[in-house]
Amino acid sequence: MADLSSFDITKRWPAKNSDVIQLYSLPTPNGVKVSIMLEETGLEYEPHLINIGEDETWTPEFLSLNPNGKIPAIIDPHGPNGKPLGLFESGAIIQYLAEKTGKLLPVDPAKRIEAIQWVYFQMGGLGPIFGQLGFFHKFAGKEIEDKRPLDRYRNESKRLLGVLETRLEGRDWIMGDEYSIADIASLGWVRNLIGFYDAGSLVDYHEFKNVPAWLERGLDRPAVQRGLNIPARD
Repeated sequence: MADLSSFDITKRWPAKNSDVIQLYSLPTPNGVKVSIMLEETGLEYEPHLINIGEDETWTPEFLSLNPNGKIPAIIDPHGPNGKPLGLFESGAIIQYLAEKTGKLLPVDPAKRIEAIQWVYFQMGGLGPIFGQLGFFHKFAGKEIEDKRPLDRYRNESKRLLGVLETRLEGRDWIMGDEYSIADIASLGWVRNLIGFYDAGSLVDYHEFKNVPAWLERGLDRPAVQRGLNIPARD
């Protein structure tokens, strides 16, 4: 069995099987990227539910693995050179898992970096902007009388959906015929935008054709369906 005792997070969330990847997460749009990736690749892993509602990401144990205090994070007991590796940031994790398994990332160097480019598009665009729209539309921000912030994030969200719509023209997946980490990065965020955030009408989601079809294809994948509910909420 791998020795994970050097990772303080295991003191609060102990590993039952230290020989498999330890996932510290919650089924949020960022969290499910990694659980979907793990399900798609077939890697063995052990999920640990991190309750952000109780500020568990700000505990010393969690911060020892991710000093930024955000889910998801992982420990791979068999990382590079056979040594345990702790890793945070969902985009970095899914790229690492793709490279570890040789799955869901094109082999061709040009296509490989193109796929990673679209992961960064989600990390720098869809995620932050959709998240702000959710705040100003559904959560505490909706009480703000000045609607300029809401309008800004609504317009930018619609623009970003338009970028994705154009990319998907004539393509089943962001990289064409090949489902990849580019899709895994974005599926949960688009699903969250029209679902949990209830912002579909706000961004005129009904005007798009390619994005809804792509989202439906993604959600039809068994590994995606499983990953959307891991770690299981109490």
